[in-house]
Amino acid sequence: MATGTPTTTARWVDCPTCKGKSLYAPGNPYRPFCSERCKNLDFGAWASESFSVPDPTPPDDQPFGDPRLQ
Repeated sequence: MATGTPTTTARWVDCPTCKGKSLYAPGNPYRPFCSERCKNLDFGAWASESFSVPDPTPPDDQPFGDPRLQ
C-alpha cells in the first residue's frame, strides 16, 4: 500500500428520508440520501421550517427565573 493514499470503502446506510438503502460513497452525489428526490424533500422540510430545534428561552414578556424571587 502506498503511503499517503487514502482508502475508501463504500457502505450501505439507511436514507434519512425514505429509509431505503443508500450507497454512502463519493460516487453517490446525494449521500446520505438515496436520490435527488429524497435530498430535495429533506431540503424542503428544512426550508419550510418543519425541522426545528425548540428554543428554551421564555418569550420577552415572561420574566426569567423563579417568580417568588422577583
